[in-house]
Amino acid sequence: MYAIEATGVVKNYGTFSAVKGISFKVKKNEIFGLIGPNAAGKTTTLRLLSTLLQLTKGSVSIFGHDLTQEASSIRKIISYLPEDAGAYKNLTGWEYLYFIAHFFGKGKKVDAIVAKGQQIAGLNDRIHTKVDTYSKGMIRRLLVGRALMVEPKLAILDEPTSGLDVRNAQEIRAIIKQSVRKGATVLLSSHNMLEVEFLCDRIALMDKGRLVESGFPLQLKKKYDASNIEDVFTQVVT
Repeated sequence: MYAIEATGVVKNYGTFSAVKGISFKVKKNEIFGLIGPNAAGKTTTLRLLSTLLQLTKGSVSIFGHDLTQEASSIRKIISYLPEDAGAYKNLTGWEYLYFIAHFFGKGKKVDAIVAKGQQIAGLNDRIHTKVDTYSKGMIRRLLVGRALMVEPKLAILDEPTSGLDVRNAQEIRAIIKQSVRKGATVLLSSHNMLEVEFLCDRIALMDKGRLVESGFPLQLKKKYDASNIEDVFTQVVT
């Protein structure tokens, strides 16, 4: 069983087709990168897999659950971090994590989930100050903590290190890798090609709603005689 099996996935908005029949598979316990230029259809694909949008056509299975028929079961085993996600600004970071944790447990389990979120976010004493005092990078750390603290079977991360400086981005990447070692599967999208190459076991490249290339980073660099994934990206898209 694959973590994700997507077959002929189509998403239309009226007469506009944002995703045009893409198919791909994600293995368990791997980090799979979905990359491409702006308006390629990446975010739409992530939202489809997160059950936030309905398929126009095609099929998706997530850990054996059909996306259309078993959306509620899928929501119990995934966590989604959108690129434009925000947190409740009138709450402290700790209160926000505590609020979210109540959707996943009760009593001591809530406390354990919140403790995990605090550890991942790494905000130290600032976790007890209001979110509206946080920098963009601090909010992102809090949101990554929120996404991974529940130890999802599948974490869907859209630009997970957006707004972070180099040091904080490195720490978040290490946390993502650690979550995979503990049994998670990660599907991520990023415009940072260095990040993609560092993190991902395999990648798929989208352009204009279609999947135009996929494979292992080393395999793709060899195929396109490129020194890095950014060069592969440039060659495929142009």
